Amino acid sequence: MKKLLGLSIVLALAGCSNSEFEAPKSSDLPQGVTLVEQVLPKEGTTVIPYQKYTLENGLTVILSPDHSDPLVHVDVTYHVGSAREDIGKSGFAHFFEHMMFQGSENVGDQQHFKIITEAGGTLNGTTNRDRTNYFETVPANQLEKMLWLESDRMGFLIDAVSQKKFEIQRSTVKNERGQNYDNRPYGLIYERMGEALFPQDHPYSWQTIGYVEDLDRVDVNDLKAFFLRWYGPNNAVITIGGDLDSKQTLEWVNKYFGSIPRGPEVENAPKQPVTLTENRFITLEDRIQQPMVMIGWPTTYRGEKTEASLDMLATLLGDGKTSLLYQDLVKTGKVVDAGAFHDCAELSCTMYVYAMTDSSDKNDLATAYKEVMDVLDKFEKEGVSQEDLAEVQGSAEAGAIFGLQSVSGKVSQLASNETFYGNPDQLEKQLAELKAVTPEKVSQAFDMYIANKYKVTLSVVPKGKTQLQVKAPNFITPKRDLPEYKKIDDSSLDVRKAVDDFDRSVMPLPSKGVTAKTPDIFRAQLANGIEVLGSEAIETPTVQLQISIPAGNRYVPRGQEGLASLTAAMMEEGTTTSSSEALQKRLDKLGSGISFNSGNYTTGISVSSLTKNLDETLSIVNEMLFSPAFKQADFERLQKQAVEGLVYSHQKPSWLASQATREVLFKGTIFDRSPDGTIASVKNLTLDDVKRFYKENYTPVGTQVVSVGDINKSDLISKLSFLSLWKGEAPQLLAPQKLPTLTQQKVYLIDKPNAPQSVIRFVRQGMPFDATGELFKTQLANFNLGGNFNSRINQNLREDKGYTYGAGGYLTGNKEVGMSIFYAQVRADVTLESIKEFTAEMQKFANDGMTMDELNFMRLAVGQQDALKYETPSQKANLLGKILTYSLDADFIDEQNELIATLGRDEFNDLATKWFDPTKYQIIVVGDKKALTPKLKTLGLPVELIAPKE
Repeated sequence: MKKLLGLSIVLALAGCSNSEFEAPKSSDLPQGVTLVEQVLPKEGTTVIPYQKYTLENGLTVILSPDHSDPLVHVDVTYHVGSAREDIGKSGFAHFFEHMMFQGSENVGDQQHFKIITEAGGTLNGTTNRDRTNYFETVPANQLEKMLWLESDRMGFLIDAVSQKKFEIQRSTVKNERGQNYDNRPYGLIYERMGEALFPQDHPYSWQTIGYVEDLDRVDVNDLKAFFLRWYGPNNAVITIGGDLDSKQTLEWVNKYFGSIPRGPEVENAPKQPVTLTENRFITLEDRIQQPMVMIGWPTTYRGEKTEASLDMLATLLGDGKTSLLYQDLVKTGKVVDAGAFHDCAELSCTMYVYAMTDSSDKNDLATAYKEVMDVLDKFEKEGVSQEDLAEVQGSAEAGAIFGLQSVSGKVSQLASNETFYGNPDQLEKQLAELKAVTPEKVSQAFDMYIANKYKVTLSVVPKGKTQLQVKAPNFITPKRDLPEYKKIDDSSLDVRKAVDDFDRSVMPLPSKGVTAKTPDIFRAQLANGIEVLGSEAIETPTVQLQISIPAGNRYVPRGQEGLASLTAAMMEEGTTTSSSEALQKRLDKLGSGISFNSGNYTTGISVSSLTKNLDETLSIVNEMLFSPAFKQADFERLQKQAVEGLVYSHQKPSWLASQATREVLFKGTIFDRSPDGTIASVKNLTLDDVKRFYKENYTPVGTQVVSVGDINKSDLISKLSFLSLWKGEAPQLLAPQKLPTLTQQKVYLIDKPNAPQSVIRFVRQGMPFDATGELFKTQLANFNLGGNFNSRINQNLREDKGYTYGAGGYLTGNKEVGMSIFYAQVRADVTLESIKEFTAEMQKFANDGMTMDELNFMRLAVGQQDALKYETPSQKANLLGKILTYSLDADFIDEQNELIATLGRDEFNDLATKWFDPTKYQIIVVGDKKALTPKLKTLGLPVELIAPKE
């Protein structure tokens, strides 16, 4: 269902004239550019307006004008993913994604990120089984520069790909695999499932990240050959959306891309859904405490007629509180978590169902497996009602409207639809397919693919506890039958050269300047003192509200850590008149969402609604806020889930590092606590504690409301009248905390036996939040040290040394305290070397400060970001929330921009000297104690072994 909601991105913009979206006249098109089609807004239809063109070299161009914000989003999608890789060369598509950021013939090494960052933009790339895409969002006046960049790496990359770059990025990819797969709990699940679900020669039998042994057996020419085979313009779609002029944009596209030679012909890969010939049982022993069973059934392929029914089936089985798996297994306390999803890709799809048991001694997976299968048997017998199906369908339709909120969302959908279907205009068709799903079709899909069909069952168990598995394995992944490696020499590379009639080495300058308009803001105060800050936004007929109540973790008494989050969870468990399931069904019909989440100082109620359904949605908010059920059975279930959530989190190296940071910097104060509590503190909580916390802290005194959307001030205040009747006392005053003084630098080591990677953090007490004071200025000073991809620390540890997938630093603060943190997750064998590089980079920056080039880079990069900051309602709501929380002036951003433009290098360097001296930082390391201790002692600092409070 999540995928379906993603497909349901936009409705045609009401009130916009078609002239804004129309393609230029054929006589105005550049030579070699052909208009294929255009889709214009039409009332009552679900479309993203666009124009589709082709160039003579086969490049497909899609334009989607949207002048609501002064920005553009550019997406270049190549129809190549890991499914196009040869056996023995897995991971190539993803590996090449990394290489595409390393510079090209006219773009220097490490300059791609820098140029876009300097332009005030954001960028990234992603690879999956079937496609690779590269995208950036920038102020609209930077569009020509983006087209120059993207065309240079499409047509002029090959000579810039060196063996040295290859070696460094190979190390980076290995680090990424270590961080996201090998060193992450449950990280190898899909690799094991893929090996069992698909034959060894099926392109989905390996993961996009690939196997390390394949990356180790190749050299740079293998990568060049992959590029030359798949990265031609005729295998690409460039999609551009935002504040653009179609005629000018086409001229630029033709100029920069038109001369790139066509690549080898590319045929769509044949569909390859699979059929199993037996039930397969496999087991993965992992460094986990909560066993999990995952079951996978092969189904169909993307775009086949039963896909929508299978997506609905997955939602009904295991997505949300009204799903069967949640109702029968999670709510009854039989398992900690359970769900289902339909993973559908171009060649083949899989239905997954999973269940996770708790960390107790009674957690065998055979029982969980039987309970899951009992739920499926129940569905086979009973099917689904039309009412339940309609609720799911209603939620999907609402998602179509909410998806209109970003240009990037629209662009990515156009690009995906063109890549996989040859037609960007798929939304209305896909929504129609969803609406056409009937209970009978869902049952037919279940019978066709799930009922009594062969499947793969994976048991994930703690190391050494195979007695917990569902069944003994009857399938072992066969040894990989790899072809003999044949080295590719330079002469066999068919390099295609473009010939231009302009100097491509000259980077385009920005076009006319853009002006980012901060949202217009209105203020109000309800009769009981609740502050309201709002901004009217009419792009979509939706409203987002954030109600912030002074009931955050800071108000929780010592010893009751976790109380704020447990109370927030209880607020979603029904009311005195309605069960949580009944509430969710009402919300689904309305297409609305309501959630309670605790933070440092507040518990927030997040509300999203179509404007027409706001009254009904707020009536549900009223019921949930003022009439919570607070049932003992719900409390016991949520308490158990909270404990198991802690067990899950505490397995992660990142959590161990975060909690160690809190305890080292703030020991003995309220700030050394984990926001989610400890296992002991949560176990000791009672329902009376929740009721007391609700009574004392869910109060209108100090409550604030932020509104962004299609509603004006007077209507909003009228609809919030139920809040103005709320009465309550002020919450307790917060006692000031005296922070510990850390006089000696130490290395604090947290043992993670046999960890393939180490987490490193340099940490220091910092400053409370300010918008224009020393914290903000020091954050600017850090930009070039650790605050962006091209920062000194990331360039050193990732791009130069290949030690890590990513490294950096940041300063953060709340109302009372702050922290300065520099971080990386590195290969275990270079832990000591990485600490030394951190120390050297920080010391040099503290001593010498930034260069004038770095100062100018920071000013451009940070100063031009405003065009991107206020596009979506969520972004606007975050801005308004910050203004309310910290009592900021509405124009504080103007003051920030003034500081960015005028602060001098000397002032920044004084701040660097004060804040980035590495000797003032404590060093935290999460890794293998046995291997690391002797090396860490060579630093000449005390090494203290600690265990964060769990």
